Amino acid sequence: MVLSTSSITAVSGARQRRLFIISAPSGAGKTTLCRAVLGRFPDMQYSISHTTRSPRKGEKDGVDYYFTSIQAFESGIKQHKWAEWARVYDNYYGTSAEFIDARIKAGNDVLLDIDVQGASQIIRRYPACVTIFIMPPSLESLRERLVTRETDSSEVIEKRLKIAVDEISRRNLYRHVIVNDKLPDAVAELVSIIEMYRLN
Repeated sequence: MVLSTSSITAVSGARQRRLFIISAPSGAGKTTLCRAVLGRFPDMQYSISHTTRSPRKGEKDGVDYYFTSIQAFESGIKQHKWAEWARVYDNYYGTSAEFIDARIKAGNDVLLDIDVQGASQIIRRYPACVTIFIMPPSLESLRERLVTRETDSSEVIEKRLKIAVDEISRRNLYRHVIVNDKLPDAVAELVSIIEMYRLN
């Protein structure tokens, strides 16, 4: 079942349920910030993305991502299964529309961790969603973070930085922009934004 766009803020109890979208260039600290949000709001539901890429060291299916085949993902595209989907770094990523609609209907806020391309699709489908973009303090600091985490080759890092420039140029697509320079400050700002919406 697919809910109408107005249903994303359907009232359950005393307040509206919200769909929160967080986007950031790779390496800007988005995953850490999302974990902090989920720790602060344990009733919030995290939408786990589906992807065709291979798991990185320590990643678990159904926890970090739902890892799926290219064939299964493309079948989902044809069946309009994805609320948003994109091909990034030669792999597919997508968000289940059924998951979002079911959790909102059940009375939960939902948190999505998606890229800029995916966010633009979600905004069209769910125009009442709350969008937040996480900025690195500089491209040089972003490069340092990508090098330090030791998960990508130098070629991939340069590709990620090039894409980061494009993503940052589209930050005006979002309602809120947070610069993640000092993590505690960024967490506090993000939590404050979410609390503001959850009080309404």
